[in-house]
Amino acid sequence: MDLQLNDKTALVTGSTAGIGLEIAKRLVAEGADVVICGRNRQKLDAAAVESGARGVLADPATSEGATTLLAAVPEVDILVNNLGIYESKPFTAISDEDWRRFFEVNVLSGVRLARAYFPGMIARDWGRVIFIASESGLLVPPDMVHYGMTKTAQLAIARGLAANTKGTRVTVNSVLPGTTRSEGIVDFLKSVAEDPNAPEAEIERAFFVRDRPTSLIQRMIEPGEIASLVAYLASPLSAATNGAALRVDGGITPTIV
Repeated sequence: MDLQLNDKTALVTGSTAGIGLEIAKRLVAEGADVVICGRNRQKLDAAAVESGARGVLADPATSEGATTLLAAVPEVDILVNNLGIYESKPFTAISDEDWRRFFEVNVLSGVRLARAYFPGMIARDWGRVIFIASESGLLVPPDMVHYGMTKTAQLAIARGLAANTKGTRVTVNSVLPGTTRSEGIVDFLKSVAEDPNAPEAEIERAFFVRDRPTSLIQRMIEPGEIASLVAYLASPLSAATNGAALRVDGGITPTIV
């Protein structure tokens, strides 16, 4: 299928590994001119080579980094807000600084870029803003309340921003991945495992039985499976999908939520 992205410029944040890197690779394969960003020059250069995208050394989780990124890339057709952090932590142990840090990285990074790029999309009467949220925005994990809060916030921002696109060819949507195989996921699973020294495959199986029992696939989602949906949403073919929160969570979220 031709996703008609040959004349489009895309920016993907959080794109030096995992879901973001796979999204960048998929958009490049579809013909888009893709920009990735990151804080580490070595990782950024390696990801640029692997994906075929252009790399900008900048961190939109800070206002200074966002300014640097916007100066390097003043206009885009497609914005994929994928930058995010996560951890497991008891609610009573989550400090004020933790709350601020998660909000700054997971929420404000995307807000800064959407605020800057959205007017140009409206003026040109075409654009795509995509927030990579999570099923945790609907089913907030008890050991990741600060993370879930940021994902719920992303859903609210995306829906509210979409309401400003009426009568245009600009769309704003959210994607809700489930637990996805990515950099650092093994360490995360070990941090919540009853036996962190067990084989990785056993830890993964136990995680889904104990912590994600509603998953219908009972396995990690592969980053490329997320990227396929994002590429479609980024394309002109998805013109009638706007203000939506699309689940690619392996069936974790009940349909009544």
